[in-house]
Amino acid sequence: MARKLAVTEALGTVSKERDQLANELKTEQERARNSSQAAAQLAEAKLAHALQAEPAKKDAEIQALQAKLAATETARQLAVNEAVGVVARERDDLKNDLNLIAVKNQLEEKAIKEQFALQLRDRDGEIARLRDMKARLSTKMVGETLEQHCEIEFNRIRAAAFQRAHFEKDNDARTGSKGDYIFRDSDESGAEIVSIMFEMKNESDETATKKRNEGFLKELDKDRTEKACEYAVLVSLLEPLHEP
Repeated sequence: MARKLAVTEALGTVSKERDQLANELKTEQERARNSSQAAAQLAEAKLAHALQAEPAKKDAEIQALQAKLAATETARQLAVNEAVGVVARERDDLKNDLNLIAVKNQLEEKAIKEQFALQLRDRDGEIARLRDMKARLSTKMVGETLEQHCEIEFNRIRAAAFQRAHFEKDNDARTGSKGDYIFRDSDESGAEIVSIMFEMKNESDETATKKRNEGFLKELDKDRTEKACEYAVLVSLLEPLHEP
């Protein structure tokens, strides 16, 4: 009995210790489970917060990128507008220059046409006047009129171009013939530079017998030789429709 009591008492003590340890284990397990759940909840809360913060961060980054793109696009558009403006101004300047040139050309063309038309009218009037004058003159008078014209033209430029020259009628007919005018020019020392025998030939359109230039060349050369002239010139209106 004493042994049984001792065993029972020993078992009771061991059972108490076992139950106490079991309770402590259960308590620790409960505490550990609660801690684990709290940690999980905390982690889950952190994850949820992180997940909520990430879209906001992304949205902020997207907005920042969009703002940057908008600023870049604005700057690009401003640069394009400025470049286009410069080109447009240059284009407008070129258009204005072309318009001015076109207007100037039109005015010049109009002025040339008007001047040409005026010259044509003056020429036609002069031709009509000369024809009328020639119709009223004899052959001899027509020839004398041509001589007078040549003398007047020479005297008009004598002072500027031929200050020491002589252009005078050939009145020496001792050899049986004579030219119309003799031109002689000299240098400063008085030495003769050039001498020319001139013969003027013309006739009215109404003259029955028409003469040709070559019919006067032989006699003109003879007069040139007799008057000691270096050259001979035939001033002729005998063949107006032919090349000289």
